[in-house]
Amino acid sequence: MGAGKTTLARDLVGRTRLGYTDVDSSIERAANATIAELFAAGEPAFREHELRVVRSTLLSRHRLVVDLGGGAVTSGAVRDALRERAITVWLDEDVDTCWERARGSDRPLAQDEAEFRRLYEERRPLYAEVADVVAHDVDDAVLAAAGVHVERGALTRLGELVPGDGAVALVSDPNVAGIHGADAQLALGRRLAQMHELPAGEEAKTLTALDGLWQELRLDRGGTIVALGGGCTTDAAGFAAATYLRGIPWVPVPSSLVAQVDAAIGGKTAVDLPQGKNLVGAFHWPVRTVIDPALLGTLPEAQRREGMAEVVKTGLLAGKPLWELPDDELVRRCAAFKAAVCLRDPHDEAERKILNLGHTFAHALEAAARYEGVTHGQAVALGLLAALRLSGRDIGQVEEILHPRPVRVDRELAWQAMQRDKKVVGGELRLVLLGDDGPRWDVHVPEAEVRRALDDVIAG
Repeated sequence: MGAGKTTLARDLVGRTRLGYTDVDSSIERAANATIAELFAAGEPAFREHELRVVRSTLLSRHRLVVDLGGGAVTSGAVRDALRERAITVWLDEDVDTCWERARGSDRPLAQDEAEFRRLYEERRPLYAEVADVVAHDVDDAVLAAAGVHVERGALTRLGELVPGDGAVALVSDPNVAGIHGADAQLALGRRLAQMHELPAGEEAKTLTALDGLWQELRLDRGGTIVALGGGCTTDAAGFAAATYLRGIPWVPVPSSLVAQVDAAIGGKTAVDLPQGKNLVGAFHWPVRTVIDPALLGTLPEAQRREGMAEVVKTGLLAGKPLWELPDDELVRRCAAFKAAVCLRDPHDEAERKILNLGHTFAHALEAAARYEGVTHGQAVALGLLAALRLSGRDIGQVEEILHPRPVRVDRELAWQAMQRDKKVVGGELRLVLLGDDGPRWDVHVPEAEVRRALDDVIAG
């Protein structure tokens, strides 16, 4: 009571647009009586009403944010139902704050301060027992709803963070495996059944590399692929998981800044074709995403600059200077922003398209360079410049933070790649732009203007 559950739950609904159920209100409707009236008849009878409503709610086919009463977990049957059917988020607030908020209310168990404090101490072990996540703000709750775990040192707890008890195939690339592979193996322990290496970089996202991985895998449907590496590794391994045995669980463990703030979140998996990036793929949401910001400590400075392009993109979309935050908070906030967008639009049918800000131009530049000599971060930085110019927005922050320079690629190849982009609808290219009230998607821009914006980021 008084921890702020209802406020947080409603904020979470606003961020994710999931359904919402307040258990106490549902009890009152079902019993046709107020909580106070039900308590007057005895707490055991009230708890029986509560158990029925909780069980019924958790059996819903819809994804819901459930605002649970503070005493619900005193029932072992409720705790069992939560373990089986829910991601349970504990808003751990101190007792003084809770009492100040609850005192003077009509809550039956908040009429006596000594009793209130006794209940608080009595229930804390139960909250700790049943909680999957301890949340301090709505970003933590968003991450919980999306199955994203952000924690410094999480790699050492990988064995307990990978859901289930089946065999695990660890997929990585030679570079990341050499740095973090031993720690991942040790953490996975007896569950580790196989190890596989994909080529580093975009070579991982070729059909040849995927064919090799498919043929090497020996998991059954109870097994899990754990993808340890950057965005190319998580893209490729996630697509392998989406297609092997018609789909098995997977857990990305992103090691690069690009992957931690963007690529490993939201269930998009894909491989490349010679004609363009990510043209073959599937939506396959991970059973959990494990993000350990400590892994960024081994990242070369050049790769960190690559990731900052996605950080700047996220900050522009959110309207907040997220790039100014220290690493742990930067990763958490960027990951929460993307997770919320993906929960609102899991299959990229509407709002999720905003995450492609600048990427239509970026993918065209990469394709025109034949994926050599132009890095993804460079291309995204230039794509942001082009998108901001078309939006009539200031480009100062992009220039100051990312220092993009035009790249030398074939203009015609770049233009052809843009016309094959996934954002082309009925032969008409649609872009993501920034308006005065935030990002807009599926914006039609005259072809001549798009071509001019593309030419401006190409040298020579």
